[in-house]
Amino acid sequence: MRDFDEITSFLGEFGLFQILMFLLLSASSIPNGYMGMIIVFLADVPEHHCKLSINSEENATDQGIPFHEKSSKIGPDTCSRYKLTKNSTEKAEFVNDTESCLDGWVFSTEIYTSTIVSEWNLVCDNAWKVPLSISVFFFGVLIGSIVTGHLSDRFGRKPVFFCTMAIGTVMPLIQATSVTWEMFCIFNCLRGLGQVSSFIASLVLGSEILSKSTRVHFTLLGHCVCFGLGYCCVPLFAYFIRGWRMLLVTSAIPGFLYIPMWWVIPESPRWLVLKGRMEEAETVIRKAAKLNRVPAPEVIFKASDCVELMQNKGDEEQKTYSYMDLIRTTNLRNITVINICLWAACSMIFYGLSISTSNMNGNVFLNHLISAGMEVLAYVATWILASRVPRPIMLFFTLLFCGITLLPISLIPEDMDVISNVLAMLGKLSVSGSYSFLYLFSTELLPTVVRNMGLGVYATAGRIGSLLCPYVVYIGLYSKKLPYVVFGIMSIVAAVLSISLPDTKGCELPDSISQAKPIKCFSCKAAAQS
Repeated sequence: MRDFDEITSFLGEFGLFQILMFLLLSASSIPNGYMGMIIVFLADVPEHHCKLSINSEENATDQGIPFHEKSSKIGPDTCSRYKLTKNSTEKAEFVNDTESCLDGWVFSTEIYTSTIVSEWNLVCDNAWKVPLSISVFFFGVLIGSIVTGHLSDRFGRKPVFFCTMAIGTVMPLIQATSVTWEMFCIFNCLRGLGQVSSFIASLVLGSEILSKSTRVHFTLLGHCVCFGLGYCCVPLFAYFIRGWRMLLVTSAIPGFLYIPMWWVIPESPRWLVLKGRMEEAETVIRKAAKLNRVPAPEVIFKASDCVELMQNKGDEEQKTYSYMDLIRTTNLRNITVINICLWAACSMIFYGLSISTSNMNGNVFLNHLISAGMEVLAYVATWILASRVPRPIMLFFTLLFCGITLLPISLIPEDMDVISNVLAMLGKLSVSGSYSFLYLFSTELLPTVVRNMGLGVYATAGRIGSLLCPYVVYIGLYSKKLPYVVFGIMSIVAAVLSISLPDTKGCELPDSISQAKPIKCFSCKAAAQS
């Protein structure tokens, strides 16, 4: 059968149809960027101290004292307070003996009116619930990646894309009504299930609808930059909306705007062809030709194309594929194992550095805005370099640079926070580029018949990394430098693995498993043996 890109070449490279799909599918990742990063403000820990005993007169006399000064008078740390005793004049006063915060805590409202931490007292003995609150979101994404990848390859890209977007739209509204921490976590998990699943589904849909020359622009400039713009919206919205409930509600608005898009965004014609649904594929292509104002051939898929397709029904195109096909052949198994390691490392570093931005000195909203700006800059730079640099070399150097910038942070003195912050931001810049580049690279490495399942598995590995990253960041409470050491080492190891992957720059998307390019070490060995 002729190559799909060759058959549909009459549509042109970038007509009205391609522009429309480019913009709509790229814009769909804006709420993904917003929802993926909103947790850093929902679960931020405000300044706090023990609540005074009801017998204390300090509540009335210390109203004008700054919060941090009052905290030092009440107790030696945020988890204990000085005991109150009565002197000879029967007036209560503090003594050096301490006790736990028996009456709860008072949280500063200088930055936030409320977060889930102040809502349910997630401090001291309950501080472990904060990283868990973040991890359950990524656990939901993990489950969604496993389920939706298989469903998308079996039932189509379009229905899975819209279903997962609907989940990501409705769940925040319900989550905003949470009355307990447990309820918040349950719906945070469900929100995660819809978030990155729709991101991957729209990425695959766009990659298969658009031509190979547009694919790089869509993945890096369109899809990933819009994800970064969604992240940019988080600190801006959080600055004006200081309560966690309303901040969640705002994340649901973009999803409702996409309801009419069901009648605009088509199913992937490439997927339809591989499922043998030629008439439906022709309908999509003819509508695209009409939008582009180009004449469509009277017969788009010739008899020879259909005959070859029917001959392959028993083995490739009409075969029902499963996750086992990702490891059935040696070549695809090697590609899968390497990608799993790369995705896990990149995801842990990317989200770990994003979450730890709240721990930097300075204005929390400005720090996150700079971090988000670094992401957008990384996506644009990656897009510029992607058409000029071989894929493995590009991935190798971005990951290596990330490791080189993060490891020296452990050697910088505590009083030189500015240098540490600059190096951390440079690390975030490079890992953002490599993480976005993985979506493009992995899409090109995987055959169409298992592409969505493969991306689902890779995303699952990434979610395992992101599940663990809150706890790596949590280590920073005891050693601020240690998380950067962990992230730096992982980045360098991932860089070494990436160099063995084959270069796919300028290549057609493989449709069958046999068309997948071999990784370098095995292809070189085969060449030597021959």
